[in-house]
Amino acid sequence: MKPAGEAGTTNATRLALEDGAIEGQDNGAVRRFYSVPYAAPLTAERRFRAPQPVERWPGVRDATRPGPSAPQSPPPPSDEIDIEPLLGVALANGPDYLTLNVYAPSGVTRDRPVMVFVHGGGFVAGSKDAPMFDGSAFARDGVVCVVINYRLGIEGFLPVAGAPTNLGLRDIIAALAWVRANIAAFGGDPGKVTVFGESAGAYAIACLMTSPLATGLFQRAICQSGHAYISRDNTVMQKLVRRLARRLKTTPDRAGFLRLSPEQMLPAQDWVMKPSFWFDMRDAQKRDPSFGITRFMPLHGDDVLPLCPLEAMRQGAGKEVELLIGSTSEEARMLLAAGNAMSKLKRWLALMIVRKALPDAKAALRAYGLDEKGARPGEVLTRALSDLIFRAMARRTAELHHGRSHVYEFDWRSPAFGGQLGAAHGVELPFVFDTLACASGPKGVLGENPPQSLADAIHALWIGFATDGGLPWPQFDAGRRQVWSLTRQVAEHEPLMPASAFLP
Repeated sequence: MKPAGEAGTTNATRLALEDGAIEGQDNGAVRRFYSVPYAAPLTAERRFRAPQPVERWPGVRDATRPGPSAPQSPPPPSDEIDIEPLLGVALANGPDYLTLNVYAPSGVTRDRPVMVFVHGGGFVAGSKDAPMFDGSAFARDGVVCVVINYRLGIEGFLPVAGAPTNLGLRDIIAALAWVRANIAAFGGDPGKVTVFGESAGAYAIACLMTSPLATGLFQRAICQSGHAYISRDNTVMQKLVRRLARRLKTTPDRAGFLRLSPEQMLPAQDWVMKPSFWFDMRDAQKRDPSFGITRFMPLHGDDVLPLCPLEAMRQGAGKEVELLIGSTSEEARMLLAAGNAMSKLKRWLALMIVRKALPDAKAALRAYGLDEKGARPGEVLTRALSDLIFRAMARRTAELHHGRSHVYEFDWRSPAFGGQLGAAHGVELPFVFDTLACASGPKGVLGENPPQSLADAIHALWIGFATDGGLPWPQFDAGRRQVWSLTRQVAEHEPLMPASAFLP
C-alpha cells in the first residue's frame, strides 16, 4: 500500500477548538496535529494532582512538531537492535506533556471512526511520538487516529499519601473525555471510539473497561499483549512507596516527593525497576501479576478501579464494550532473546524468576517441560512466561468478559537477533500502524524486508473492527476457543494451555 507520507505539498492547516486555535500540517492526504493539550501542564502545584482542564491559549498554537513526553530515562544503547522507533527518539522534557497527536483524513470529513492509541512501556517508558506510532496510515484509510501521552512511573502510578491514586489512568480518562468533546472538529464521530494499546497500554485499557469513571467514553477496545490481571492492592504498593522514599531520602507523601523534580526521581525509579530477588511485590496469595517486569502498575480499591479488573470483569463490568484481544505467540522472547540468554539461563534462575510471581513455580515450569531430557531451562522459561504472563491470561480475559470478545494471535517470526526474536512482544506494532519502514533494516526489530501484505491485512482488520465491529471469525468462548491467526488468516480451535492451571 502507498505510504501515508507520500502526497502533495505540505501546507499549514488550522482548526478552531474550544480552548483555542491550532495549526498543523496537511499534505493533501493526511492532516497532522502534534502535542495538542488535553489537560493543563504539570507545573509544580499540579504534580501529584488529578489532571486539570486545558488552559485556553491566545492566538494560534503551533501543532506542527512533537512536544515533551513523560519524564523517563533513555533506553540503554544496543549494538544488536534499534528500539528507538518503539520508545521514541531524544525525548524532550517539560511539564506540558499531557498532550496528544491527531492524524485525520484531509478534506472536509465527518462521522469518521476514531481510534485512540495508548502506548506501552511497563508504565515507566514510552511516548506518543515514537515513530512506530505514526497514525498517518490510519488517517490515509479514513480513520481519525489519536495517540496520547500520560503520566508514568512515580508521577503516574505511585499511590503516595495526599495525592489521588492511579494518576496515569486518570490522565487517559481525561484524554478520552477530550476526544469526546473535540474530535468532531477533526472529522471524527465521538460516538464511534475504539481504544487500542499494546503492553502497558493494553493493560490500562482493560482496566478502564471496568472503571466507572470511563463508562461511555469508548465503544470498542483492542488489547494487544495485555489483559485484565494487572493491578495491585494498596498494601503491596505501599512497600514500593516506602522503598522509594528511603532511596530518595524524603517522606512517603506528596509533600516529600514534591521536594524533588521528576528528573531527580528518575535514578531511584530506574533503581527500583532492576530485577531483585529480595524485594517482594507478591500479594497475600503469593502472586505478582507483573512477574517482576515492572514495579509500577494500577492500584485497585479506589474510585478509578473499585475492584481488581479481573474480578470486576467476572462480575460483568465492561460488558457493553466490544473486545478484540490477543498476543504474540512468543511474547517472552523480547525478554530473553538478547545475548542468547535462552541457551545460557540456569535451572535455578528459571525457578527463582517464576517463584517470585507464582506459589507453585516448579509445577508450572514442569508443565512446560522442565527436567525433561534435553530440555533447556531458558527455552522452557520462555515458553512458560509467554503463556503465564500474556497468552493464557488474554484468553481468560476473553472468557470472563460478559460482552462480545474475539481473540487473535500474531505468529509472524522476526529474523532479528539471528532469528532468536521471533514472534516476540511488540513485534506486531509496526504491522498494525503500517509503519514497517521505521522498524526494518540491519538492526530493525523486523529485520530486512518484512511482509507488506501482512501489514495490509492486520491494519485493515483493526480498521474494520473500529468501523463497525466486523471481524471474520466467531466470538471466543470456553468451549469453541476460536483464535484467529493473523499470519495464516484462519480461525482454529486452541486447546487449553498448560498455564491455564496456574492462573488466578
